[in-house]
Amino acid sequence: MQARIKQLQAKFDDLRIDGFLVTNAFNLKYLMNFDGLQGDGVAVVTATRAFLITDARYDLELRRQHPDYELMITRNYLEVAAKVVAEQGVTVLGFEDNLPYFDYDQIDDQMSSDIVPLTGIIDQLRWVKDADELSALRIAAELTSDGLMKTIDTLHAGQTEREVANQLDATMRQLGATGESFATIVASGYRSALPHGAASDKTLQNGELVTIDCGYYFDGYTSDITRTVAVGDPGAKLKEIYTVVQTAQQRIIDAVHDGVSGRVLDQVGRELITQAGYGPAFNHGTGHGIGLDIHEGPALSARSTDTMHTNNVITVEPGIYLTDLGGVRIEDDVLVQPDSGSRLTPAPRDLIIV
Repeated sequence: MQARIKQLQAKFDDLRIDGFLVTNAFNLKYLMNFDGLQGDGVAVVTATRAFLITDARYDLELRRQHPDYELMITRNYLEVAAKVVAEQGVTVLGFEDNLPYFDYDQIDDQMSSDIVPLTGIIDQLRWVKDADELSALRIAAELTSDGLMKTIDTLHAGQTEREVANQLDATMRQLGATGESFATIVASGYRSALPHGAASDKTLQNGELVTIDCGYYFDGYTSDITRTVAVGDPGAKLKEIYTVVQTAQQRIIDAVHDGVSGRVLDQVGRELITQAGYGPAFNHGTGHGIGLDIHEGPALSARSTDTMHTNNVITVEPGIYLTDLGGVRIEDDVLVQPDSGSRLTPAPRDLIIV
């Protein structure tokens, strides 16, 4: 944790601040290994020190796990943070610009320092994963692939989408997942043309495609994987778009390397899908980073200004969605390496017909 705090402190001169208020739960986890929920604590980082401010629910565990922490126990997090800022002589305090207005109003009123909203300062530190983070992400990707394939193996006509989602969630819990990173998506038939179609009471029918998009937490880090399968023969058209998406996805993965932009990676897949005649049917970005949160940087999209760096972990998830017929999305978690991209999610990508 100290190395991460020092990385943040090293940015202070360029940011023209001498303190930083951390309020985001994922950033508190990253910097301080604090497992509280959003709103359960804050941290104040100065040029030389770091203070974690939370309440008595976390006191004993934190003192056992981190006896060296400068820990302050209170229910008035921001009031105590203001006292720390004053006592430490902070003159310009950066804060995360996604702070709720109510909290902003408090720090604007209570802080003795100037306050400066800053965007994505700690978030960007999180983009590049260390060895422990990569190990956790590999485990999450492999176990999610395993649980997804176990669910696909039992897929059959007559199940409802909700039943499939619940079965997958239960399987992942048995494999050790601590929770879902988003509500599991199961969309079948005409509903598979909805990129984020929440699982419904619709039953699976023969000849339909079924898209399953899921992510699960293991040791604090998440996976994100999508597979589209068929219940019975889906017909030539849907098989065609499956092949197009599969080819586009592999072409994007082949183009991944340190230094490539998110915009270029998006173009690689989008151009192939457009040349196949389905450009307008690919109606979302190509991918995003994952880690402590399901959506991190860098972004892969037509508007992205991000660049890939070694040890980023990104999703690659092109899709084609044809209204009233069906849709295909294939998504894998990919490790950015100096000269290549490496898939972390080993689930098969050829079309499975059950």
